[in-house]
Amino acid sequence: MRIVVIGTGYVGLVSGVCFSDFGHDVVCVDKDARKIDMLRNGKVPIFEPGLDRLMIRNVEAGRLRFTLDLNEAMEGAEAVFIAVGTPTRRGDGHADLTYVMAAAQEVAQVAKDYIVVVTKSTVPVGTNRKVRDVMAATAPDLDFDVASNPEFLREGAAIDDFMKPDRVVVGVETERAAKVMAEIYRPLYLREFPIVVTDLESAEMIKYAANAFLATKITFINEIAALCEKVGADVKQVARGMGLDNRIGKKFLHAGPGYGGSCFPKDTKALARIGQENASPMLITEAVININEQVKRRMVDKLLDLCDGSFNGKTIAIMGVTFKPNTDDMRDAPSLTVVPALLGGGAKVRVVDPQGRHEGEHLLPGVEWLDDPYAASANCDLVVILTEWNEFRALDLTRMAGVMKSPRMADLRNVYSVEDAKNAGFEAYSSIGRPGMGA
Repeated sequence: MRIVVIGTGYVGLVSGVCFSDFGHDVVCVDKDARKIDMLRNGKVPIFEPGLDRLMIRNVEAGRLRFTLDLNEAMEGAEAVFIAVGTPTRRGDGHADLTYVMAAAQEVAQVAKDYIVVVTKSTVPVGTNRKVRDVMAATAPDLDFDVASNPEFLREGAAIDDFMKPDRVVVGVETERAAKVMAEIYRPLYLREFPIVVTDLESAEMIKYAANAFLATKITFINEIAALCEKVGADVKQVARGMGLDNRIGKKFLHAGPGYGGSCFPKDTKALARIGQENASPMLITEAVININEQVKRRMVDKLLDLCDGSFNGKTIAIMGVTFKPNTDDMRDAPSLTVVPALLGGGAKVRVVDPQGRHEGEHLLPGVEWLDDPYAASANCDLVVILTEWNEFRALDLTRMAGVMKSPRMADLRNVYSVEDAKNAGFEAYSSIGRPGMGA
């Protein structure tokens, strides 16, 4: 099939590359000339493991190309995926649909034959009907259908998530559109991955409900972790005991410094706003949003305790600033709360992150960037593990403690144990929801 993907951000680029690997003829369109030039030169503007190799393979096979010209891209297209940004609108928490509606209008202006316009971007319930209205008003004689096809891609594992999904959700209004979508996802049908075909509103709601539920699981275990610290329980044992119950499941029960990223913060805020606008408040989701911010601030208090009540004059090494490993994404990362608090308190901050520097230099001014964890730890008063990159899972703790001025560690991802820290020579160790070791 001939498919057009509008937007070469995270969702658009991963989707376009993977569709081309299904065997489809894919054209990715973007208004950013710099980004299109990068892609044409085989360079991926985001960090996603394996995406560069997959992209180059399909470009060389002639199934994938990039252009600024929507009109040219639309020639012979059977489906157009809108995968533009829907950032949180400042002031009200709602998703900004400006780019989605502009893309829909542009498609209507250049489309000539029957086309299925598929919203891949995460959008509030009712958006696809608005897309249909905008297109119908722009081109009253155009023969088209709209479809909702929300993405469920985890950063750092997006290709596997696309190729081996838990499910594919497709919202349609007509049998004709359903057949087009079935043809697009034929490789997954043949391998018997679940395809959920539903109405437009249900498809839109599935995305928000799923992300809000996962954010709730993370926030719940973080609250339990705080209580574990007070009563002497171990949150890792608690989470394991909970997760063995099949009704609960073990995934997303890992205590840490709070969730961040491109999806959970934006989607929970949007769902809360949708509830408010429809006089059906999402009280659990609203609580999750508030508690998650409290969790991030609680991390600052934990570090303050390890610094004897003051950051002033301390040198602190931060291991990881992206919101999770295997991505360069820093949107709403806990580091954006923790690091400014350290700097504001008078600390000197050194940062090590395999992919975070490109975004981090702009978002975290005033820190020193290093590539080596041990060089960053030299003469430090505190080491903080903030993102659980593989590089930080097998540190030589004895070596690290040996080069520090004051060997203290805040393990905010529960990578190590009190015994590990004690045996390595640390004088203080604190983690999340587990007994620590005081100085």
